[in-house]
Amino acid sequence: MNINFKLLDEDVETLVLRVFLKSIDLLGGLQNFVEHRRINWLPSLLLACYSVVLKEEYMKTEQEIAQRLKITPQTVKNILRADPSVEIVKTEKEGKDISVHTAGSIAKIAYRLVKYGLDDVRISLEFSKSTVKALDITWAYVILKKLKWNDFPIASPQDIKERLKKIYIKGRLAEEILEDLDYPINTPVELIKLIKENLKMYGLE
Repeated sequence: MNINFKLLDEDVETLVLRVFLKSIDLLGGLQNFVEHRRINWLPSLLLACYSVVLKEEYMKTEQEIAQRLKITPQTVKNILRADPSVEIVKTEKEGKDISVHTAGSIAKIAYRLVKYGLDDVRISLEFSKSTVKALDITWAYVILKKLKWNDFPIASPQDIKERLKKIYIKGRLAEEILEDLDYPINTPVELIKLIKENLKMYGLE
């Protein structure tokens, strides 16, 4: 399949790339594509990711998306009406081909994960560690050092309480602060932000 469409603005390109990479990740990663000779899946996935982003972020119609991506309105319709089912992802990992409808389903799941900040938690955690260290925010650095990328999303205080046991933040036990926060917490950046807001509420910022 040849992909030939108009260049889009930088923000669209960035978001589409993130969704596309997450789609690949959902299907087992690039190595899995190579090993099982599924490289021909990539064009369909990319078109699906563009379609979903243009619809969800920019409210483009099926006709407008079709014109931009140089594909038929029916193809766009099949992508956008796909059911974002995790079971489809599991099935496709075992399959030999991918339909436009299935590509749409995977793109929708990937888009939702990206929107909730779950596409690059590992990178986000490492970046957050470096940032707070550079800014000399000692308590934040200590907390992030105790956590791992797969601790996110954090569904409840119990998920990480044990890791942060007996750690004090500005005179307050981390365990107590965790009880005050709203969950789920999807990224390291969000966790630090919520803790800072909690400290400020107690006049400890």
